[in-house]
Amino acid sequence: MANALETAQTSDIHEVSVQGKTIFLIGTAHVSRHSAQLVEDTILEQKPDTVCVELCATRLASIQDEDRWKNMDIVKVIRQKKTLMLFMNLLLSSFQKKIADKFGIKPGQEMINAVKAAKETNAVIIPADREIQTTLSRVWRGMGFWEKLKLSASLVFSFGGSDDLKEEDIERMKQEDILQTLLADVKEAHPIIERVLIDERDRFLAENIRSAPGNKIVAVVGAAHVPGIKKYMADPRPIDLADLNQTPRAGNLGKILKWLLPGLILLMFVAGFMMGGKNAGTDMIWIWIAANGIFAGLGALLALAHPYTILSSIIAAPLTSLNPMIAAGWVSGLVEAFFRKPKVRDLEAIPTDIVSIKGFWRNNVTRILLVVIFTNLGSSIGTMTAVPLMLKLLS
Repeated sequence: MANALETAQTSDIHEVSVQGKTIFLIGTAHVSRHSAQLVEDTILEQKPDTVCVELCATRLASIQDEDRWKNMDIVKVIRQKKTLMLFMNLLLSSFQKKIADKFGIKPGQEMINAVKAAKETNAVIIPADREIQTTLSRVWRGMGFWEKLKLSASLVFSFGGSDDLKEEDIERMKQEDILQTLLADVKEAHPIIERVLIDERDRFLAENIRSAPGNKIVAVVGAAHVPGIKKYMADPRPIDLADLNQTPRAGNLGKILKWLLPGLILLMFVAGFMMGGKNAGTDMIWIWIAANGIFAGLGALLALAHPYTILSSIIAAPLTSLNPMIAAGWVSGLVEAFFRKPKVRDLEAIPTDIVSIKGFWRNNVTRILLVVIFTNLGSSIGTMTAVPLMLKLLS
């Protein structure tokens, strides 16, 4: 049958026959010299029509352009609300570079070798993975407010976690997706991470690999994805990539709460004046201003922001917390970018600065990201602090 799937396995190479195609599925370890060499040798020996790699188009472009950081517009990143996504990418890059520096192993070398060997054999190169921004967005949108807050805090305070990596951690990482490893401390508390990072991408990879052009295909994927890919390729039913590529829209409840919460807070101010008189209403306003301003300012201060940035976060937070369209961090981030405009040397230094905790604070680009994230966290804490105090005045 055309849709039948047959497999033959030799070590890390799984030979799969599906829809009249021969697919050599190589399960690699992202931190293994053996895997990197195996990939190169297999492609050069088999001379496939197509080489599929576990990379999205963006990551494929990044390994082919080591100077990509120089083209980044940090102001555009803030305005497009992609600060957290960029921060996640930088954490991933930092994590990988620390491994390379500590153990002399370059994570992703097998993908670099795959691209190089594919070019040598004139094979078509297919980035078979889903865009990392889409994957991270699906994780983010699938979480509630409190889960997002806890995840953000976990990521922000996870700096330096890879400083304590041991050899046994490297062995574990050889069987894990690199994103899984980065989120190891939080994925147990957030089941959606496992589903989106692994199962959804297994389906995405399986469909892209079996529908790739040519009769002989070499697919290079992390060992953790091999069982899932083989399972989904064995199922003749097509996989809806468009559905897996969608970024879930915010639910109606989220949209309602986005406007309802500021409305309720404004009603609390009105109730304060009506029920408690001028003094109670005024006190509630000052509680709101103080809590939001102080905690947002502390967030900016923790990011070692410019004095004017700290001042702007203190002024902006009480107002932006009542405006669903603007976040305090976006304001402080733009102010920080204005007073400490990143220079070419900052962009060039990103690959080396992100290796250390101090480097994240030292580099003008990464410090702006920290300003945005820390200020937003501070403003959220300020809101959660202010509301109970205001309700206490009402009672």
